[in-house]
Amino acid sequence: MPERSSAASPQPARPSAPDRPVAFISIGVLAMFILLALVFRDAVTSGIDTAFAASSEWFGGYWQLLLLATFLAAVVLAFTPYARARMGGTATVEYSRFKWLAMIMSTLLAGGGVFWAAAEPVAHYLDEPPHFGAAATAQERVTNALAQSFVDWGFLAWAILGTLGAVVMSHAHSKGMPLRPRTLLYPVMGKRILTSWVGTVADIVSVLAVVAGTVGPIGFLGLQVSYGISVLTGIPDGYPMQLTIIAVLTGMAALSVSSGLGRGIQILSRVNIWMALILMAAVLLLGSAGYVLRAWAGGFATYVTDFFSLSLYQGDQAWLSGWTVFFFGWFVGYAPLMSVFVARISHGRTVRDLLLSNAVLAPVVTTLWFAVLGGTGLALELRNPGSVTGAYASDGVPAVVMSISAQLPLSLPVTVFFLVLTTMFVTTTTDSMSFAIAQSCTASGEPSTRLRATWAVVMGIAAAVLISIGDGGIGALQSVIVITAAPVGFLMLPSVFAAPVFVRRMAIEQGVVTPRGGAAAPAEAEGSAEPVPEADASAAQSSASRSI
Repeated sequence: MPERSSAASPQPARPSAPDRPVAFISIGVLAMFILLALVFRDAVTSGIDTAFAASSEWFGGYWQLLLLATFLAAVVLAFTPYARARMGGTATVEYSRFKWLAMIMSTLLAGGGVFWAAAEPVAHYLDEPPHFGAAATAQERVTNALAQSFVDWGFLAWAILGTLGAVVMSHAHSKGMPLRPRTLLYPVMGKRILTSWVGTVADIVSVLAVVAGTVGPIGFLGLQVSYGISVLTGIPDGYPMQLTIIAVLTGMAALSVSSGLGRGIQILSRVNIWMALILMAAVLLLGSAGYVLRAWAGGFATYVTDFFSLSLYQGDQAWLSGWTVFFFGWFVGYAPLMSVFVARISHGRTVRDLLLSNAVLAPVVTTLWFAVLGGTGLALELRNPGSVTGAYASDGVPAVVMSISAQLPLSLPVTVFFLVLTTMFVTTTTDSMSFAIAQSCTASGEPSTRLRATWAVVMGIAAAVLISIGDGGIGALQSVIVITAAPVGFLMLPSVFAAPVFVRRMAIEQGVVTPRGGAAAPAEAEGSAEPVPEADASAAQSSASRSI
């Protein structure tokens, strides 16, 4: 069926009913964390480090298995006849393919969009990943460094963020369930999750995980861009500059999310993608395109060849907790609200389109992006040893981008472009996640403009306060997302088993396939996944919100 785009939402707007307990408890916990971090900095840091290590040790292996199972299930499901079913039960898409992919990719690439894409391959080149052992040649080290970066940001990361969870969310929403993290437990608890305390806890934990995962990049951006501006202009790299950067980003995000999905968020996303394509082309042309493409091919081949052993590596636990498990925990923490966001913008897309775009296309593009930035850095390092790794060793992640751009022709405009693009990426993640958080704090209907903007401002203020106590405040908050990923990871598990069942039901309901024997679609079982009329769901959730 031909794709049709519509500016209007396929579902009629309903009055907004905020869930005050979820909103107030989430903000209260965040405020308490910031206060404790300011007053008892060392004790909080020590406690978080201990909890982080325990979470990585106890749940790291589970996250690896969960992400792998999600990816494999998504790919297999995509090639079944049932995958021709459409998200939301409508053939009219709300956003064109470019707008849709731009919103998804811009949201997910923020943390690694520029600085980590450049720095992680360099870090793995300098300190070889233990899975590979000691490489015989410098080129083998380059290949292994890129392959390891692809593990951390590749197929498994994208699969947990935008595939099976979004399918479950969309199907449950068509049965009257709200677009909230608690709906991921619909396959297990059915409509009871609307009023259960388990649903409230699921929403709060998911909101806190995403807040931690978004405030971290906002604060990190302030530190990174301030460093870059200082290098370019000589202006002191201090708190006033960092605060100004965060204020600008927060203002842009608040305005964008206030205007809604169809305006600010998708406009910023499209600008991001075009800027990223321009920057990618510029770095390839000004650097070494041939070398980068060969390096990408070698790294990608190693990634695919050693896919299972790399994805499930358990050798060096200390190294794992700092890299693969850390990133996997981060993505698991983001997964429930990304499921909300992806389901919300994917009306009319076929399940196959959703699964293959998120589990295959987006990761391949991401690996190419990492190869262009990181591979160029490694090419410059091989040409002039120490020119990139030295900067990384002395000044950390922000210095890698600066050292790469400084060695390219037209270094000044390239550096400015790097800094602007990074700011835009993080702004897009902030506005998208502000929308998803506000949706999670809304019992029924679309989240209000005030609530959306409030969350953008709250996260900006949190980042500004935390960087006032130095890198430790932001680092502690970034570690918190791995801690919150421990319970959040169990929210994503039912989707692995429920998504194939729900997709089959969607296909039968939409007439995509005929059930065996020509019988009607089976009703969902009472107490596990009973369809909930939209009006009843909204009323039940509003009542629960008032009574908690």
